[in-house]
Amino acid sequence: MPGNLDDMAIGAKHDPSLIGGPDENHRRGSAAHEVELPAVYEGQKTLSTDLIGENFPTQEEMATLPRVSDPVPWKAYTVAFVELCERFSYYGTTVVYQNYIQRPIPLGSTTGAVPNAASNLNTSAGVLNMGQRAATGLTTFNQFWVYLVPLFSAYIADAHWGRYKTIMVSIFVAIVGHVILVASAAPSVIQSQNSALAAFIIGMLIMGLGTGGFKPNISPLVAEQVNHEYMRVETDKHGRKVIVDPAITYSRIYNYFYLFINIGALVGQIGMSYSERYVGFWLAFLLPTILFTLCPIVLLLCKRMYRLTPPQGSVLGKAMRLFIFANKGKWKLNPVACWKSLHNGQFWEDVKPSRIPPQSRPSWMTFDDAWADEVGRGFRACEVFLWLPLYWLTYNQLNNNLTAQAGSMTLNGLPNDVVSNLDPFALIILIPIFDLLIYPGLRKAGIRFTPIKKIALGFATGALAMVWATVVQQYIYWQSPCGYGASSCAIDTTTGLPSSEGDGDAVVVTINVWVQTGAYVLIAISEIFASIVSLEYAFSKAPKNMRSLVMSVNLFMSAISAALGEAFNYLANDPLLVWNYGVAGVLAAIGGTAFWFRYKKLDSEEDMLNNLATGHLVTRAEADMIDSARHGSDSDFEKEKHAGAPVVSPAKADV
Repeated sequence: MPGNLDDMAIGAKHDPSLIGGPDENHRRGSAAHEVELPAVYEGQKTLSTDLIGENFPTQEEMATLPRVSDPVPWKAYTVAFVELCERFSYYGTTVVYQNYIQRPIPLGSTTGAVPNAASNLNTSAGVLNMGQRAATGLTTFNQFWVYLVPLFSAYIADAHWGRYKTIMVSIFVAIVGHVILVASAAPSVIQSQNSALAAFIIGMLIMGLGTGGFKPNISPLVAEQVNHEYMRVETDKHGRKVIVDPAITYSRIYNYFYLFINIGALVGQIGMSYSERYVGFWLAFLLPTILFTLCPIVLLLCKRMYRLTPPQGSVLGKAMRLFIFANKGKWKLNPVACWKSLHNGQFWEDVKPSRIPPQSRPSWMTFDDAWADEVGRGFRACEVFLWLPLYWLTYNQLNNNLTAQAGSMTLNGLPNDVVSNLDPFALIILIPIFDLLIYPGLRKAGIRFTPIKKIALGFATGALAMVWATVVQQYIYWQSPCGYGASSCAIDTTTGLPSSEGDGDAVVVTINVWVQTGAYVLIAISEIFASIVSLEYAFSKAPKNMRSLVMSVNLFMSAISAALGEAFNYLANDPLLVWNYGVAGVLAAIGGTAFWFRYKKLDSEEDMLNNLATGHLVTRAEADMIDSARHGSDSDFEKEKHAGAPVVSPAKADV
């Protein structure tokens, strides 16, 4: 790391947070030392052991020693349990949206449930009877809304409230939305389509507001419970030297965090699918609401045990100013010259405070070189996330179109929206296999399966899932008596014949719904590679005081994907569903290939990016106070500045 922290200690008399807070303090030694980093760490050849400890691995150790994870602290599992409850409530509710919107109330029903469901095997529950295109449009909009809100809630958490308070407020907002959704499914309400639709949309919006406030803050909170943030060499119980790598620890935490997510999703989706079918939508909305009330209780009971990062003020403004400042002078009329100027490796180096003479340094530059490095790393992560909407196009099919596809197949009494639970079921089985067998096996074989490689492979498996769905859909069209009108095929009560505009019992093809298994398993594998790793990447690459914000950018990619899904909504109906899945698969394949070639160089810099020093950022007043303490008086400091002396302030320069 450039420089040392001795000068910052002066400011610490006024504000202890300037030296990194308690998690940094417990690692500080009595004297500053430096360790040499591997040659790949361009421009950063040393790192102070005040921050990382004297057992940071040498270049030789990094190349030869096996890497292992820290134990996952049990308090992280309490955060994961809260996420489990929230995902039960969210997925248990949203899984029935498609049927609630698309399908009519079955004949003889007052709750939307299927009368004589045990014998009426191929009829699905419903309420609004708005059709597949409207249902896909509303569910896609809900996803857009849920993943747009995090941009605002993350800013509030990082700058003003902190993650814990933002999570608690968001929970109570979501509970209000849940209650309104329960009301929208009351038997007396669903008899009026307009009343049910209005209540449903209001409840969906309010619940989405709470969910969007919750998501970008719970994900960083779980990983922040890890005690060590830098590599260290230890001797394990077998007497061998190993590197305890925080990157592997974060990977393990997010694997099991995602496991908890899918346990909640699986139980919620299966339970609520049967609730809507056998009892009614009011129960399918009520049970998730009840379980969701456990979230604030657990968080309140465990608050004292959590490591909580306090809000840091409006750091977004400084980060954007730094980005704009870095762009100055880099843009050229000649496209080739412009590309070279922006990609010459000096984009972030040129705007480090230590590179700028004090008299030319902007007044807002009250941070050190390390924070500039962190911001640069965060922007690189956000650039990586920009490719994810092409991946999410494939995943999003299981929330609506694959559910509708199941309704066209032989169900044998199985609710059509239960089949989508093959995805979380597969994840619950596969995540431990990857964490305990596949990933350690690859490390033992000397294969570094880094995040960039995983995400690229996630694109590929997502594309394969769409190939599977495309083939299944084509066979449905070939077998259906309604041909390319298979999704709405039903008996015409006037003629007694199957028709795509029939008003009687649904007519399905003889293909068993379990044929969809391949698509769901492939999507599950793609999530392990792309979705889980994106959470890990967002946390590990973000500046400490912008973790919620960078996480929200990652989540916002789902909103962009939802907007793209709206653009493709025209394809989400007969007779174009083959094109719907095919286009999503082709885009994912092209996107994944381009993603790898764009970021394979970044892949080789993974260790360097993970071990950047923690930066420090202070207010203008604090910076002046530190300058004054260091130089004796404001007047002496001003004399040095005007005389052109090389003044280096710890708040403004290289700390």
